[in-house]
Amino acid sequence: MVNGFTGEFLGTMVLILFGTATSAGINLKKTYGSQGDWLYVSLAWGIAVTMGVYVAAMFGTQGHLNPAVTIAYALFGLFPWGQVLPYIIGQFLGAMVGAAVAAFMFIPQFKATTSQEGNGVGIFATRPAIYAPFYNFMSEVIATFAFIFVLLNLGDFTTGLKPLIVGLVITVVGIGLGTTTGFALNPARDWGPRLVYTLLPLPNKQSSAEWNYAWIPMCGPIVGAILATGLEALLK
Repeated sequence: MVNGFTGEFLGTMVLILFGTATSAGINLKKTYGSQGDWLYVSLAWGIAVTMGVYVAAMFGTQGHLNPAVTIAYALFGLFPWGQVLPYIIGQFLGAMVGAAVAAFMFIPQFKATTSQEGNGVGIFATRPAIYAPFYNFMSEVIATFAFIFVLLNLGDFTTGLKPLIVGLVITVVGIGLGTTTGFALNPARDWGPRLVYTLLPLPNKQSSAEWNYAWIPMCGPIVGAILATGLEALLK
């Protein structure tokens, strides 16, 4: 009876959280969801994660790709502490190299686009639709909590078609919970490209990489991942 209640409660909570947040993101003003290209962005990032997990798995890792996952899993005994530092260093350096290669590919487009037209840090890192630090932080906590909570219940998510499921989870998180802050979910995904944007002499780039905001996509995902993993451990 208790197990029936717990499973149905948590499952319905996840269902309504994603669904209601999607409705809010589409209907309310000043969200990324009110822009016509947000589905494109969310789907692309979801597929990107799928491809990354497949590649990582082929080289014998657990496909975390995300320091928040690595830290939270280690804290609750799901991952060896001895591998935490190599994973995190690899995640940040991989994010930086990926961002640098993409930047190089689009140099002519950077030259053709002013900062007023979209040539800014938002290409590389996340930024809030409305700057409200407490709510921005909580948005990242909630979005990452939802992502990690689902991830934990996939088991080994590097096998078979499970990486595709992980990508679909990222997509629905983006569509439903990512419209307020751009859903970093991942400190490496934000800080690596943000640093590349800071260092590279890209044409027409804006003067600031908005490092005053960067603590939110660093700390929010880590807190959300720890809370999700802790709850999972408590319930099981």
